[in-house]
Amino acid sequence: MQGIKYFPQDLNIKGKRIIVRVDLNVPLKNKKIQDFTRIEQVLPFLQDLIKRKSKIILISHLGRPKGERDNTLSLLPIYKYLKEKLNTNMYFYTGEVNDEIKVKSAYLKESEILLMENIRFHKEENENDENFSKKLGELGEIYINNAFSCSHRKQSSIYSITKFVKEIYAGPLLEKEITAINLVVKNKKEPVTCIIGGSKVSTKIGVISNLMKSVSNIVIVGAMANNFLSYNKYEIGKSIKEENSEDVVKEILSEAKESKCKIIIPEDCLVSKSFEGRPISKDIKFVEKDDIILDIGPKTIGIIEKIIDNSNTLMWNGPAGYFENKNFALGTSSIAQRVSENTINRSLISVLGGGDTVSAINKTGLKLTFTHLSTAGGAFLEYLEGKDLPGLSVLK
Repeated sequence: MQGIKYFPQDLNIKGKRIIVRVDLNVPLKNKKIQDFTRIEQVLPFLQDLIKRKSKIILISHLGRPKGERDNTLSLLPIYKYLKEKLNTNMYFYTGEVNDEIKVKSAYLKESEILLMENIRFHKEENENDENFSKKLGELGEIYINNAFSCSHRKQSSIYSITKFVKEIYAGPLLEKEITAINLVVKNKKEPVTCIIGGSKVSTKIGVISNLMKSVSNIVIVGAMANNFLSYNKYEIGKSIKEENSEDVVKEILSEAKESKCKIIIPEDCLVSKSFEGRPISKDIKFVEKDDIILDIGPKTIGIIEKIIDNSNTLMWNGPAGYFENKNFALGTSSIAQRVSENTINRSLISVLGGGDTVSAINKTGLKLTFTHLSTAGGAFLEYLEGKDLPGLSVLK
């Protein structure tokens, strides 16, 4: 995206109060962090700001509390983890956005951090309330959006806050995200392959339609593939399928033909009678009425691996199967390994995006290499769709 103002590395920020919008929306279970990826990605920039003696006010959200305080969605576990990792004084503010926090931010010393409690505990955040945005903006002299994953939201801490801070910039993590995604949609090395998973075709039709104009292959995996199999009159048993998806699938296949983009769907699969069951490998023709398709099969894995080997650019969004049960994680881990091998050995440009994709890859426990691993979900997809994201438009 042209014209975005990126944070200058040579800017003198000593003693300046800097508001940084970050994404610390990590999965929690019994108040314990399950995946540290998003926090780890934020740490290098925070360490840089500490080193340069700025005063840091951190804003983030966690989950969807709908404007009400919910202790299960408190940022306290994240605060404790950050406090361990960052060698500086750090404070956690749980009060209202009023004069109290204004005073606390004003009295921060150089290199100190103030983390605000979940910003979505305030209904004004989701409403993009002007007065609330003004109060947030008054906390600092510089505003940095380092949360690409939230930039498709027209919310106070992403959008309207920019009207009330003198200097506004995009952070290095946001810049890295945009540069990486542009390797797929703008500065691509052909042939380009996209692997798309998930369950709903309707949420990704815009993305698929936009990508078809410029990519060679689109590989459909996960529950989304069931919609295509059903359209082609295959039995899918009790598998997850989106209702009334026939017209969407028909439109995608028609557009693909026009664009000369090859759509690849599974030829075999792993099925079970329940999500907790054991896998049975079947050709797609032999799926029974009480089967649930939960992963791609060995033949399909082989086909996808060959496509990866013959691609120079690859984008992947959405796991290949029900990875939560390790019996159905083979498709996802096989694709991940092949993409990683090609990234290392052939300089394949590999851009992976979406929270589920990242979780599935982390769950493999394998040491893998990709050009870029994006934790962004909705923003990643909307940018691929060619939309002008609200949080980016205000940074121009």
